[in-house]
Amino acid sequence: MYQLVIADDEYEIRHGLVNYFPWNELGFEVIGEAANGKEALDLVSEGNADVLLCDIQMPIMTGIEVIKEMHEQNSPVLTVFLSGYQEFHYAQSAIKYGVKNYILKPTNFSEITEAFSQIKKELDQRTPASTQTASAKLKNDDDDPIINKIKDYVKINFKNATLDEAAQVVYMNPHYVSKYFKQKTDVNFSDFLFQVKMEEAAKLIKEMKYKAYEVSEMVGYSNAKNFTRAFRKYFGVSPKEYRLN
Repeated sequence: MYQLVIADDEYEIRHGLVNYFPWNELGFEVIGEAANGKEALDLVSEGNADVLLCDIQMPIMTGIEVIKEMHEQNSPVLTVFLSGYQEFHYAQSAIKYGVKNYILKPTNFSEITEAFSQIKKELDQRTPASTQTASAKLKNDDDDPIINKIKDYVKINFKNATLDEAAQVVYMNPHYVSKYFKQKTDVNFSDFLFQVKMEEAAKLIKEMKYKAYEVSEMVGYSNAKNFTRAFRKYFGVSPKEYRLN
């Protein structure tokens, strides 16, 4: 089941897509929703999404600004735009930053089904290793000082760590760092960050003195529901179930 984030500032549309569209039948699971571009980017940056369904015109950051930032970070997340804006320059910008499809509002079942059937085919064609957990894929790279420095940065700053800041730590371009990290570890930077967040969350939950929403905030999740979904994806159980085991 591939992980999907839905971002739209119109509550009725977002609520309908999240709760009433049969995503599971298409092979997708909604793991988060956002009411503005900043929330969408934060969810994608947490590293557990495969696809972003994103409106173009949203508060704080537009969909174009979100996908531009994702493009600069070399994010592996695939994006589908959802918008009522039909001007050509919007679609042109979307194509430039690698958006996979462009669906106009009002949408219908067949349009979304067709778009996400294509997305699923592309995800299915990715290497099997890309679906494994980060911990299972990490290579033995202890002798690489650059990788070690990036890992140390993430482990210390996991709550607010970003690819841009990691690149600054090693005095390199973010795009190059993303490729270099993947080449040396066989793991995307975002996947490694996600792994560190989840492992740290597990430690905090086992300490028994923090509530789930407190742990959520401590590892950088502003939404406790999204944290629970991410935790379940990584460990296969909810934070509460993990604590009781």
